[in-house]
Amino acid sequence: MEQQLDLSKSFDNKEAVIMQNIDEDEIFPPEKNNNMFCTKKIEGHKKTKKGLIKMRSLDFAKESPIHGKSLRHARSLSSHFLINIDEMMSDGDNEKGAHISKTSSGKMGIFSYDRSSIISSSISGDVPLENSQKNSCSWRRIQIEPTLRIRLKFQDVKYTVAQKGVENSDAEKCILQGVSGSACPGEILALMGPSGGGKTTLLKLLSGKVKNDSGMITYNDQPYNKSLKQRIGFVLQDDVVFPHLTVKETLIYAALLRLPNTLSKEQKKERAIRVINELGLERCQDTIIGGAFVRGISGGERKRVCIGNEILLNPSLLFLDEPTSGLDSTTALLIVQMLHYIARAGMTVVMTIHQPSSRLFSRFDKLILLGQGNSLYFGKASEAMLYFSSVGCSPLIAMNPAEFLIDLANGNITDKSIPSDLDNKFLPGPSPSDVHEYFVGAYESRVTNIDKIKLLNHCLIEEDPEVQSWPNSRDSGATWCQQFSMLFTRGLKERCHEYFSSLRITQVIATAIIVGLLWWHSDTSSPKRVSDQAGLLFFISVFWAFFPLFTVIFTFPQERAMLVKERSVNMYKLSAYFIARITTDLLLDLVLPVKFLVIVYFMVGLKLTFTAFSLTLLTILLSIIAAQGLGLAIGAGFMDVKKATTFASVILMTFMLSGGFFVQEVPAFMSWVRYISINYHTYRLLLKIQYNSLTSSKHGKGIESSGVEVGAVLVMVVGYRMLAYFLLRKMKLRTT
Repeated sequence: MEQQLDLSKSFDNKEAVIMQNIDEDEIFPPEKNNNMFCTKKIEGHKKTKKGLIKMRSLDFAKESPIHGKSLRHARSLSSHFLINIDEMMSDGDNEKGAHISKTSSGKMGIFSYDRSSIISSSISGDVPLENSQKNSCSWRRIQIEPTLRIRLKFQDVKYTVAQKGVENSDAEKCILQGVSGSACPGEILALMGPSGGGKTTLLKLLSGKVKNDSGMITYNDQPYNKSLKQRIGFVLQDDVVFPHLTVKETLIYAALLRLPNTLSKEQKKERAIRVINELGLERCQDTIIGGAFVRGISGGERKRVCIGNEILLNPSLLFLDEPTSGLDSTTALLIVQMLHYIARAGMTVVMTIHQPSSRLFSRFDKLILLGQGNSLYFGKASEAMLYFSSVGCSPLIAMNPAEFLIDLANGNITDKSIPSDLDNKFLPGPSPSDVHEYFVGAYESRVTNIDKIKLLNHCLIEEDPEVQSWPNSRDSGATWCQQFSMLFTRGLKERCHEYFSSLRITQVIATAIIVGLLWWHSDTSSPKRVSDQAGLLFFISVFWAFFPLFTVIFTFPQERAMLVKERSVNMYKLSAYFIARITTDLLLDLVLPVKFLVIVYFMVGLKLTFTAFSLTLLTILLSIIAAQGLGLAIGAGFMDVKKATTFASVILMTFMLSGGFFVQEVPAFMSWVRYISINYHTYRLLLKIQYNSLTSSKHGKGIESSGVEVGAVLVMVVGYRMLAYFLLRKMKLRTT
C-alpha cells in the first residue's frame, strides 16, 4: 500500500528538526546503496517518533519511481523533500524515515548536502545523470590520449619554515601538522579553511612544486618523480596571461609549444579549438584577454582560459589554487561545474577554496578542513555536517555549511551548539584556541590509524590495458627552432601594442620636432655654430640610450610570473625564449629611431649626403642595441622594477657625464668610466661622421679612427646580453 507524507505543515508550525543525543551508530550507520543516512526527530501531532532519513543524491535525480512506489514533492520554505512512507515502513530496523533531496532552509539545526548537479542554463535546476555522462564523454572525446588515472594519497604531511626576524636563527614556524587524505580519479577534493590555514602550501606540496620534507605523498603508490611533471596541471590563483593576446591565440600558442611532436601543427590547433568550445569560450575567442589597464574578457572567462592552458595536455592530476577567488557566486558555480565534468572524464582534481556557497559546496566529493595547519576533517563533503554534529557542534540557525565549517576552523562557535566537554571545562566560555584544540583532538581520537588506512585505500583504480601501456613520460614538445618561431611571433603580437602606442609615437615625434625647431638650419660656418651642433649630436646619443633602456628594463621583472609558470612545465628552453625576446625587441625598437632621425636630420641641416645619413642612422641603431642589452642585464639582475630603475638612473647619469661633452679632462683614476660608457663612444662616432677630422675648441683634439668606438660598442652589444642570459640562468625561474 502506497502512503505519502507531506512535511510542509510540520515546518509551517515551526516544529524543528534537530539532532541531539544520537550515538555513533546513528551518525555513521552501515552504508546502503552508497547513500548517506542521518537520524532526525520528527515531531507531529502524535507521539514523537525517531526516523531514519535517507539523503537522495541529485546526481541520480532521474524521473522514475523507486520500486514502483510513487514520490511526492513537498515544499517547505525553500526545502524540497521527497517522502515515501513504504520505504520507511519496510526499513530493516522498522524505523520510519523520509527521502530528502535538499535541506537548505527552515528551522533546522543541521544541514546535510549531497552532490547536486547544476548547469549554467538553470542554476537552480537538477541535472539528470544522462547530462552528466554526456558532458564527461565530451571531455573524453577531446583527449589526445587515454587519461592515465592517478590516485593521490598523502599521510602525515608536515611542513615548516624558518622564521625571519627572530633572534633565535633556528626558530621554525609549522605551516602543516600531519595532514592526511586521498583523492581518486573522477573526484574533486576541496582543501578548505581560513586564510593562513595552509591550503596553498598543501596544494603545492601535493603538486610537487614544493619539496616534501616530512610525510608520505604517493601517486599510484609511487613517489614523485620528474616524469610525473608532465601529468600534472597547476592553475595559479592569479591569472598569469598576456593581456594583448586573444583567447584563441593564447591557447593555440600554448598548444603549439606544449603538445608532443607526434601531432601535426593542424592537429594541435584543432585541439586548442576543441578546448575553447568545451570551455564555452566560443563567443569571446577573438577578444583580447585584457588586464589591469586593458579591457578584455570577464574574470570567469579569464579563469577558464587559464584552466584551458592546463587541460590542453590532458593531465592526470589537476591542481587549482582558489579558482573561484574574485568571482560572483554564479560564475564560480560554472567554474566548479566545469571542473566536475573534467573530473568525471578521469582526472583527479584538487582545489583550494576559501568559503564557497552552499551550491558550490555540494559539488565537492571530498573535503579537507584545515585550521592553523591542522586537519579538522577529512572525508566526504556531504558528511562533514554529520561529523561535527556527532562531536556535539551543530548550527542553531539556518547557515551555509561552508560558513559553519569556516567558523569552526577559526574557533568561532557563535550561533552553534557548544559541545558538553567544552561547556563544562571552560565556565566563562571557551576561547577560539580552546575550540580549535578541542576539534583537533576530537578528529585525532576519532580517526585512528586504522581509520586513516581505510580512508586512504578505499578506492581501487581499474585501468584499461591501453592506458596502462602508456609510458610515464610524454614525447617532448616543440623543437628549439619551433619554440623560437612561436615565441618570436607571440612576442611581436603581444608587444607591438606597447611599442607602437599612440603615446609613444607622439612622444618621439614631438621630441624630434622640438629638437628640429631649436637647431633649425644650423651650420658649421663658425666654431660657435659647430659647438651648438655638437650639443645636438650629444643629445641624440643620450636620448637614444635612455629611451630604449627604460623600455626593456621592465621586461624580465614584469614577465617573471609568466616565465616561471611556463618554464616550470618545460614549455620551452630558456635560450629560445631569450633569443626570441631580444630579436623581437630589436625589430620593434628600430622603427621609431628612423622616423626621429628623418625629421631631425633635415630640419637641422646636418651633412646632406647619403653616406653621412646612413652612417648616422647605423650609429644610432648600434647605440640602441647596446642600451637594450644593458637594460636587459639590469632587469635580469634585480628582477624588481624599483631597484632596477634606480640603478639604471645612476648608471646612465654616470655614462652621460663621462660622455665627453661636459668634461674633457677626466682624472686618471676615473678615466676608465668613459670606456664603458655608451654615450662616449656614440658621441665620438657621430662627430667623426659629421666633421671627419674637424676640431673645435669645445672638443679639443681631432677625431681619430672610428674603429675603436665601433669595436667597443659591439663588445657591449654582445657582452651585456651574455650577462643578462647568465643572470637569468642564475635566477630561480623554476618552482621545482
